[in-house]
Amino acid sequence: MEKKKKSIGFNIIKSDPTDGHGGYGVGALSLDNVSPVFVDIDEEEVFVDIGAMHARSVVEKGIKFLPNKEDVPNGKPFWLVWVTIDRHVEGPYYAGVTACEMTVDREIRRGYKSLPEHVNKMDKSLKRKIMVEHMDDKSKTLLSTYLKNHDQGMWERSTEELKTGLKVT
Repeated sequence: MEKKKKSIGFNIIKSDPTDGHGGYGVGALSLDNVSPVFVDIDEEEVFVDIGAMHARSVVEKGIKFLPNKEDVPNGKPFWLVWVTIDRHVEGPYYAGVTACEMTVDREIRRGYKSLPEHVNKMDKSLKRKIMVEHMDDKSKTLLSTYLKNHDQGMWERSTEELKTGLKVT
């Protein structure tokens, strides 16, 4: 059976809806520019799944998540990476990149994730933070390759902090 090619579905940067009026909503963070990117460590696959914005991604569907990693000893490891795109004068770039650990055991329909961590990391990404140092080397390589292949120019315009954070030593 032929494997279906996954499309790259980063959210597109939109114009600022509060631009110019200075009233209600100014300074609010917009979810328009953030995308949930999954790193499937075992399958060496990286993909965007917008369903993760509401915990309804293909990885999460049908799974009851538990707060203790030890309760899912045979869980398949994933990283959910919140990628926020912003724009400089030169063009768009990866502005915020934060990674959250997750495991899923489809057989018992259980998984591990820390919901507060996922929410906080999404917030940090929206605030243009880079938090990838805790990822394993294989995952860093997969993610950096994916980001480069998605748009080399966006990668080149990104901060040295991101490039250094995803560099494998």
